[in-house]
Amino acid sequence: MELLGSSLTATYARPKTSHFLPAISTMASSYRNTQPALAMNPSANLWRTNSYYRSSSAVSTPSSIQRDNLDLVRAQTVYYPSNRTALSTRYTPDDWYKSNMSNYRESESSRKSAERLRTDTLRMMQDKEQLTRLTQEKTSKNIGERLNDIVFWRAELTHEIDNMVTEIAALTEVKRRLERALAETQGPLQVSQECLYHREKRISIDLVHDGVEKDLLKEVEVIKSCQERMRRHLDRAIAQLASNRAAQHELERDMSDKVTAQRIDGRCHHLRNTSDGIGYYRGIERLDPSLSLPDSWSKFTDDNILLSQSGRAASQKLRDEIEILLSSTSNEMWNQFNNANVAFTNRISETADAKNSLQMHLAKTLQEIFQTEMLIESLRKALRDKECPLKVAQTRLEERTRRPNVELCRDNPHHRLVGEVREIEDTIQKLQERLMQADNTLQTLVKTKVTLEHDLSIKANSLFLDQEKCMSMRKSFPSMPRLVGYT
Repeated sequence: MELLGSSLTATYARPKTSHFLPAISTMASSYRNTQPALAMNPSANLWRTNSYYRSSSAVSTPSSIQRDNLDLVRAQTVYYPSNRTALSTRYTPDDWYKSNMSNYRESESSRKSAERLRTDTLRMMQDKEQLTRLTQEKTSKNIGERLNDIVFWRAELTHEIDNMVTEIAALTEVKRRLERALAETQGPLQVSQECLYHREKRISIDLVHDGVEKDLLKEVEVIKSCQERMRRHLDRAIAQLASNRAAQHELERDMSDKVTAQRIDGRCHHLRNTSDGIGYYRGIERLDPSLSLPDSWSKFTDDNILLSQSGRAASQKLRDEIEILLSSTSNEMWNQFNNANVAFTNRISETADAKNSLQMHLAKTLQEIFQTEMLIESLRKALRDKECPLKVAQTRLEERTRRPNVELCRDNPHHRLVGEVREIEDTIQKLQERLMQADNTLQTLVKTKVTLEHDLSIKANSLFLDQEKCMSMRKSFPSMPRLVGYT
């Protein structure tokens, strides 16, 4: 064996340090700076056999040939075994014994540590397994309790949704009845207005602001007042229906969320370590997408239910008000309709009585006109009859004025003739006066006849308007069930 140098890959090219072998103080410098003379070529202070290098490279390569040449150069400067003390350190038997004992103690300590670690680890594994199982059971229990809460609130929501659906249907029906009742009031209002329009066609003295007109105006006012109240309640019903549907939408949306949450939590509650579909989701525990807390979660549903209940209470109150309104408005319109009909009946009776009286007076007036005309004719005949006696008396007087001389005497015949003429003239004058009075009376009677006839035509027109036009329309007033919204 010849001593040759080695590469830097040798394990003993550097100072060997050990945890078990203490450093020798006399050789400490050799550990700090080994072979200072060979610092420029640290690989030249090692020796190995040629077989080491030959065995490591069976096939010659240009690099191996160069290394062999380098080894030949190094062989010229080879150190002999007597010089090994300069290369490495020898230990004493005591060091060797201490090293072994240290190794034994270290081994025993390591074994004990390993055994203690194993025991602690097994116990920790058992504890953690039990803790994991208990934690999983508690989590499953919490999920089960959560499912019970969801089932409870879902039942509450279902009950409230059913009640709200029933209330919406009831309010919709009442609203439909209110709309029909409002539509039914248009007919009576039009009838009342038509009656007022027809009664404007009355003539002259009959165009009075009588009780019928007052009742008709009041009827129009009552119907319009009822319509206004119906429209206000209809608007309230529409708004309440919108509010109820909004509350129902919130309840149904909450119910949908509860159904989804129940499905998810139910699936989570039935998950086991042997279930399919479980997997790792790294970092999911750091993700917190929560939007509510248990208190706010239950309060949200409770608020929705309370809002729905308050809406149902308001809806029920509104339905009661609408029922009362329909009953009161129908009664008001019917009462006023009956009052107007009674006023019409009384007015028609009064007008008919007045017409009958006028007809009776007209008949008497016509009879009186006839008699007056006969009287006038008699007066004229009497006047004609007085003409001849007057002529005879005046002729006698004229003839007697021709008596001669003393024969022209104012005797009794002369006095009688003068008296006769004067008497006849006086009679004629009185007859003429009576004839004039009779003519005046006749003119008055004719005027009265014309007035009576005109008044009769007025009364006939009023009767026609009230009895034929108005009362014929008022026979079609809606019935009580139709006024409260029933068909």
